Amino acid sequence: MRASRLVSILLLLQTRGRMTARELAETLEVSVRTVYRDMDSLVASGIPLYGESGPDGGYRLLEGYRTRLTGLTADEARALFLTGLPGAAADLGLGSVAAEAQLKLTASLPPEMRERAEQARQRIYVDVPGWYQDSEETPLLATVAGTVWNQQRVRIRYERWATPHEVIRIVDPYGVVLKAGRWYLVAGSARGVRTYRVSRITELEPLTESFTRPAGFDLAVHWREYLAGFDARRYLDQAVLRLSPEALRSLGQVLESAAARAAEESAGLPDADGWTRVVVPVESAERALPALLSLGLGAEVVGPPELRETLRRTLAEMLARYEDDGPAQD
Repeated sequence: MRASRLVSILLLLQTRGRMTARELAETLEVSVRTVYRDMDSLVASGIPLYGESGPDGGYRLLEGYRTRLTGLTADEARALFLTGLPGAAADLGLGSVAAEAQLKLTASLPPEMRERAEQARQRIYVDVPGWYQDSEETPLLATVAGTVWNQQRVRIRYERWATPHEVIRIVDPYGVVLKAGRWYLVAGSARGVRTYRVSRITELEPLTESFTRPAGFDLAVHWREYLAGFDARRYLDQAVLRLSPEALRSLGQVLESAAARAAEESAGLPDADGWTRVVVPVESAERALPALLSLGLGAEVVGPPELRETLRRTLAEMLARYEDDGPAQD
């Protein structure tokens, strides 16, 4: 641990040029006294660093000195692709490792490229969760990720929507996916490749046996195909709508992206009133109602007749609530 910290001090000084003992202590999460001891050890080992007193003081490396201790460890190499997603790296238990990998990469750059990398870090930030929602609590995520790295078969207890609501599965964890602030486990099972929401895994037991990943399995390709199939399985019905120009423009804000895209692709030419006929994929009449109501007066349901009747009945019931004098007042 101390050897790793000494390397980190060298890389920090090489990257930032000058740092005070307090800045180093805060960055490395140690005491200032520990930093002083580490500096003495580095000087004793022949590292050309010196300290300057005063308001602009601090520790520096001798001009032109560059350490070559920038090789990545196995864990740092794994965390390399997460250096731009500190929240995701921390969720997976790789937060400090990703920071070390980023530091080593930055230290290996020439000064002008290092400055550009720092500018990018200060100007671009990725916030994964969607609006008005927080990331889910996933206490078992780090353990799940460990079984993915080690290709270790696991037994999970899983809560799902369908009945029975609680099931036990033995699966081969192929990978994890972060989608809109939610983590998913993609795993092989006796039923084929399945997807499990990590927040709904209530128990996880790593088993003694390992597994072999299928030859040619590509997690990104599988996930794209899964999403396409998921939408196809969900959207079993269609709604035919007439939309005003304003409602047509607001489709992307009201509907899910796949449904909005399909509706826009189906749009024909505007009629004499300027309204456009579109076909919207829907899961069911009940699930479609909130979105249709949010389109307001700019939308008319043309068909199917069952959906039009459901919407008419819903509006009639809503109107009836406002036709009397309202709730009694004291």
